Amino acid sequence: MATAKSKINLKKSLHEHFGFEGFKGDQEKIIKSILSGQDTFVIMPTGGGKSLCYQLPALLSDGIAIIVSPLIALMKNQVDLIRGYSSSDHIAHFLNSTLSKTQQKKVKSDILEGHTKMLYVAPETLTKQENISFFSDINISFVAVDEAHCISEWGHDFRPEYRKLRDMIEEINPNLPIIALTATATPKVQDDIVKNLSLREPNVFVSSFNRPNLYYEIVPKGKKEQVLKHMVKYIHSMKGKSGIIYTLNRKTTEELASTLQANGISAVAYHAGLDATTRAQRQDTFLMEEVDVIVATIAFGMGIDKPDVRFVMHYNIPKSLENYYQETGRAGRDGLEGNCLLYYSYKDVQKLEHLMRDKPLSEREMGAQLISETLAYAESGVCRRRLLLHYFGEEYKSENCGKCDNCLNPKEKLEVRDSTKIVLDTVNELDERFNIDYVVNIILGKSNPQIQTFRHDKLKSFGAGLIMKMDANFWQSLIRQMMLEGMIRKDIEEYGLLKMTEKGHKFLKKPYSIMVALNHNYEEVAAVQEEEEVALGAAATLDTRLFDMLKDLRKQVAKEKGLPPFVIFLENSLEDMATNYPTTLEELEKIQGVSKGKALRYGRKFVDLIAGYVEENEIVKPDDFVMKSVVNKSGMKVFIIQNIDKKIPLETIAKNKGLNLQDLLTEMETIVASGTKLNLDYCIEQELDEYEQEDIFDYFRASHDDNLDSAYEEFKDRDVSIEQLQMMRIKFLSEFGN
Repeated sequence: MATAKSKINLKKSLHEHFGFEGFKGDQEKIIKSILSGQDTFVIMPTGGGKSLCYQLPALLSDGIAIIVSPLIALMKNQVDLIRGYSSSDHIAHFLNSTLSKTQQKKVKSDILEGHTKMLYVAPETLTKQENISFFSDINISFVAVDEAHCISEWGHDFRPEYRKLRDMIEEINPNLPIIALTATATPKVQDDIVKNLSLREPNVFVSSFNRPNLYYEIVPKGKKEQVLKHMVKYIHSMKGKSGIIYTLNRKTTEELASTLQANGISAVAYHAGLDATTRAQRQDTFLMEEVDVIVATIAFGMGIDKPDVRFVMHYNIPKSLENYYQETGRAGRDGLEGNCLLYYSYKDVQKLEHLMRDKPLSEREMGAQLISETLAYAESGVCRRRLLLHYFGEEYKSENCGKCDNCLNPKEKLEVRDSTKIVLDTVNELDERFNIDYVVNIILGKSNPQIQTFRHDKLKSFGAGLIMKMDANFWQSLIRQMMLEGMIRKDIEEYGLLKMTEKGHKFLKKPYSIMVALNHNYEEVAAVQEEEEVALGAAATLDTRLFDMLKDLRKQVAKEKGLPPFVIFLENSLEDMATNYPTTLEELEKIQGVSKGKALRYGRKFVDLIAGYVEENEIVKPDDFVMKSVVNKSGMKVFIIQNIDKKIPLETIAKNKGLNLQDLLTEMETIVASGTKLNLDYCIEQELDEYEQEDIFDYFRASHDDNLDSAYEEFKDRDVSIEQLQMMRIKFLSEFGN
């Protein structure tokens, strides 16, 4: 039982133990509640000071507080912070699977000697009978269940072990007070937490979910190259500031981190596939500001107390709005700037739905509902802050928050009085017993076996919306907007069923004008992406006049150096130059097939020519920012080099990468042209004798033509294939071009 000395001066204790001058929000009331032995339920957004609500009462109470935490990284982080405030490391410990038997004995020894006030445990640790027996024999002040949303299947991070907590606490001591804490809980999840932990008449403290310093934006997700370019440019604009990028899978974290590194951004990948030592090391480099950006799966971040994260990006749409809120909540914990960007494509939604196809029906239905809420947020035309807060059961009064893309760039409003009446009539006629999808099917007159069974295709509302000539996206968006306006609500117990409110009934009796900003649906987003891609394509058109000038210059330089023109630059390199207009040696290095060495050796005349051409013709370059892409090309390059070093047959190398021989030879030519030597003697010697090789070399020395067809015409009577000629050209480039 939590007991403490009477008449404690909490403010004085706060300053003494933590150095703070005063409490934030409901912290003082929460601490008094747990110190009085009362079950307590705390819903407080990230950055609101949840941890203090159990840490201070633990220090002031007799005995030791048990803190249940879902992640090992969270425990270590919290214990390190507590020890930082104290003069003794004994004050806080954690007990989990990372500790050796010797370390576990030391922790238990400190507890028995009364040195420890806080013990962080994983729920799995509590399931072990030896630990339950140990805890039953010590003086425990209270149990704190952190990240309590993990107890609910409707929560964003459900952990089955959390369901067993009440039984384990009963076995240790049924009279222990419990404080449950979470940063994210919808009304349904709140209800689940209270029921599953059997909280006894708890004092409930709900802080506002609003984070006024955070800016929310949805970025339409076009082609992968465009997204990467946008990310790199944005991060460069936030130079030196900390950021987190969330993705759904391990492979993407590695690819994104590599791309950022190639473009001068200090970044590391973090995911569950890394060993524990590497994960801890990378987490520490981020916390210690040795890297600016961490690219992570959702395995990273819970409880990471870094106050100055300035941006959080989501490369994929999250599985739920709770996930999104929790992850964006890691930005701007110090109350200063925090930007939250979500790259949205409906294709990502389809991927999430595809991943659920093999799950049990109940899980699929639950997952579909959570995805639907996230989809509504991403596609909405109304204030994003208002939508987020509404999801957590909080009303945001202002129409315009001034800190989201929709409020800064308002969508056009539509008159929806008649459409609103159709929705309410339909919900009413269905006796408030069906969800959004069912209601929309009735409105649009779309029959299915369930509708036919209930004979709902005979209702007056069936097909009533067809007169409006709007699609399902419109009606879905309208219904969500009506929820925001308080005309209908979703039943918490029967999750998803639409119920009319008093405001909705009043509207039906006397309809009035309603102007709302509805979502730009995913088709519109796709149209925006298509326009951007077309614009990008138009900007990236080959300039044939410049290309001809570059070819002439290449001939001139080749003549001066006594080399064939293709040794200076391959033709595809010239095409890339005539498309992207590199005007500095640094930009030239990013051109296909151009290494730093080649740029320094031959590049000055080329960039000078291009710079003069750009100025003379007042050309707007496709983009002043050229992003260096490394993801797939570097992997291919390494694979080819390693296999050629091992003298693997070219046909085998091509087959292993899903290429034909011609494509492989082209890749090899680009590798060699950019400065890396490849030794193909083991292949060539099986194909051509030394006299044929010498004759082909003599031809390349004298040739001023890039076209292999011309070489083939020269040697076809000698049964030399185009592939053999290309191998010889690669050998020639290796020996004379590098």
